[in-house]
Amino acid sequence: MTADPAPVTRELVPTPAGDARITLHPAAAPRAVLALGHGAGGGIEARDLAALAAGLPARGVSVALVEQPWRVAGKKVAPAPRTLDTGWTPVAERLVAAGPPLVVGGRSAGARVACRTGAATGAVGVVALAFPLHPPGKPERSRADELLGSGLPTLVVQGATDPFGGPAEFPELPASHELVALEYGNHGFEVPKRAPVGQEELLELIVAAVGDWVLRLV
Repeated sequence: MTADPAPVTRELVPTPAGDARITLHPAAAPRAVLALGHGAGGGIEARDLAALAAGLPARGVSVALVEQPWRVAGKKVAPAPRTLDTGWTPVAERLVAAGPPLVVGGRSAGARVACRTGAATGAVGVVALAFPLHPPGKPERSRADELLGSGLPTLVVQGATDPFGGPAEFPELPASHELVALEYGNHGFEVPKRAPVGQEELLELIVAAVGDWVLRLV
């Protein structure tokens, strides 16, 4: 008989940038915690974040969805990267102190924050969903250094039609990094209606890939 899932909890965490909020989807016997930040244009309701929060606790991975202080305060525009890092770091440090092993990550801007700050917070790995390799149409403005310089084992999950950089645009990655290239999906991992893969199927692929990688890591 399968045990009922533990209840979702919410907690405000003070940071120098204001209060951040953790929405924790706990595993019954967690082997790891995956903390995920949102992008600059949306929140924790993003389809990939929601799918991971729904699917990973059953596999022994608690998922902490983290809302940046600017979202908690109801603001519409994300602040500068340095302020995003300031709003994230105390949350990651709290989760590290609570145990078990923490993997940090997020989608888009949240992935960049995790790459920049993960090693310093005591996390053991990074999950970068829809990493914004460059602004749309401006491949010369590469952000690859943030990804390559994460200093931790890093998983990148990238959709084929992401205007911020498709899988083929990424540089050669070090042995510590892994790229999961999805044949379909844009920056929000939205699947075209005529694709042979459905939306739910793509999300299941993401949940499986992330779950497998995190459990191998820890």
